[in-house]
Amino acid sequence: MNSSDYTQSAGAQQPLMLAIPPHLSGVRLDQALAELLPQYSRSRLQAWIAEGAITLDGAAATAKRKVWGGEQVQVAPMLHPSETSPQAEAIGLDIVFEDAAILVINKPAGLVVHPGSGNWSGTLMNALLHHAPQLQALPRAGIVHRLDKETSGLLVVAKTLEAQTDLVRQLQARTVKRHYLAVVEGQVAQNGRVEAPIGRHPTARIKMAVVSRGKPAVTHYQVLERFARHTLIECRLETGRTHQIRVHMQSIGYPLVGDPSYGAKHTPRLLQRQALHAAQLGLMHPVSHQALEWEAPVPDDLRTLIETLRKP
Repeated sequence: MNSSDYTQSAGAQQPLMLAIPPHLSGVRLDQALAELLPQYSRSRLQAWIAEGAITLDGAAATAKRKVWGGEQVQVAPMLHPSETSPQAEAIGLDIVFEDAAILVINKPAGLVVHPGSGNWSGTLMNALLHHAPQLQALPRAGIVHRLDKETSGLLVVAKTLEAQTDLVRQLQARTVKRHYLAVVEGQVAQNGRVEAPIGRHPTARIKMAVVSRGKPAVTHYQVLERFARHTLIECRLETGRTHQIRVHMQSIGYPLVGDPSYGAKHTPRLLQRQALHAAQLGLMHPVSHQALEWEAPVPDDLRTLIETLRKP
């Protein structure tokens, strides 16, 4: 269910007692409740019915059940996860570096960074709050940039507000070094640069696209190795737009292997995600101002893909 369907806070969590009025005789339970409780969206009421938070004459009911007037309804309002603070969860982290100011994580593919629609738990943020509970006091638990769910590799997290402010400024100044390894479809002829604005796709709203009114975005790419029908490249980001590498490479005819959202067609079965790995991260330490750099090894699935493509 889409989080946008949850239009209003549930407020006080005391049970509500209602009687179905005669004029609603013959309508569905969810329709009757939508009229009686206009402060809640119909989709929210349907979810509560399905979860047993709404009873009809003391018994469970279905949204489609018709009411005839006089029935007693009890509603136990529940907060949607988007209305509550993310909870700490004991999820293992591959910590590459940590001190009092920052934390550098090697994120595995499949791990969502922020809680959101369909992923309200089990995220990197939940794991960070368990590892360092003080992050609850920071915006976004200290996360200053993100990686897509199915992208692996390095990202930095601030542990203090001062460090977070400094890292955000470094990102805005485009001084943070972020290098990615990617395998794309087709043989890339030479190194290059893509400068094209990125914004929300005009029709597919969950996707991004090169659009004239988008935000400025610049990606540099370098050929590392060519295969029969694919190329291993390194991408360097000047900007950090959502899905930037995926959108930019697709826009010039070289979609990432394993990325059907952006045009991949010939994906080897051994890779179940887009072939993208944040391999290098470099920045100035926000306290010592020392230049630091880290590398994350190529994960097993991507290494297997590359080795397979090398075979004649």
